[in-house]
Parts: sequence; structure tokens; C-alpha cells
Amino acid sequence: MGRVYTDPARLRGELGTPVVAVGDVVTRHLTDAGARPDLAVVDWVTERERLPAADRPGIEGYDGRIDVANPAAVLTGDLLAAIGEGIERDGTTVIVVDGEEDLVTLPALVAAPTDASVVYGQPGEGMVHVPVDDAASGRARDLLGRMDGDHDRLWELLDVEPGE
Repeated sequence: MGRVYTDPARLRGELGTPVVAVGDVVTRHLTDAGARPDLAVVDWVTERERLPAADRPGIEGYDGRIDVANPAAVLTGDLLAAIGEGIERDGTTVIVVDGEEDLVTLPALVAAPTDASVVYGQPGEGMVHVPVDDAASGRARDLLGRMDGDHDRLWELLDVEPGE
């Protein structure tokens, strides 16, 4: 969906505002490069393996924290609401997921404003940077619309219009 970066310092120069980081390793790399995400979504797991405490991104210093449960291959209402809330909040927010955050990129692309940056990890490749524009948001909407579930509720929780 976007350009792959292996150098967080180089990626830092390309980021829009706000920055949404999906994943523990991405969050750690951006933070270590001095680009603390405005919204970080972590689950303490990478490539299906639990991260040792020493490898986890530091989440101290965020202005807000939201804890949610979200099973694998699902986007719960609580997680969707947390994404919308985290993007809308002033200051920085970390969402700590008990379960899995792998699908968060799609709703983040829909909920984030134009010119934001959504960054997610691509195992074995690097960090994928998706600048939010109508095309990226539209692709994410299309993919979300193909998933099972209550789409009206999805758009409501993300605080977006179904046809935007």
C-alpha cells in the first residue's frame, strides 16, 4: 500500500501529521528515531511471537493510554472506537491491545485525516509508510467493506460517513 523503509531516520523526514504507528517494532523504531507517533497501537507480539520486555517499545510518556481486547482476525467495536478516539485526541495516545492489532492499518487509514501518515510493519521487509489521501483511504474502505460484519457500525465507530 505504501513505500517500504528500513531506515527510521529517513522515514522520519517523510512523515505527515498525525502519525499513526501500527505494531510494536514500528512504534519502537519511530520512537528511537525521535518521531514518537501521535497514535501507537501495540500488542507486545511480533511475527506471532511474544516480545521480551527489553524489545518492547516504551509507552511511558504518552498523554493517554487505552487498553482493549481484540482477538486475531477481528476488529472489535472497542478497538475501532479506540482508533477513532486516539486519532481525534489532542496529544499522544497508545492503544495496548490484548490479542492482535494486525488489521488496525485499514481503519486507521479511514479515520486519519488527509496528510496524516500511517506506518505499519512488513515482516522481513521494513516499515511501510502510507500517506493518507483519498486514494489510500478509498482502498482501505473498499477492503473493510469486503469483510464480514456490521459496516454501518464500523463507519459510526470510526466517526466517518459511509460514502466519504
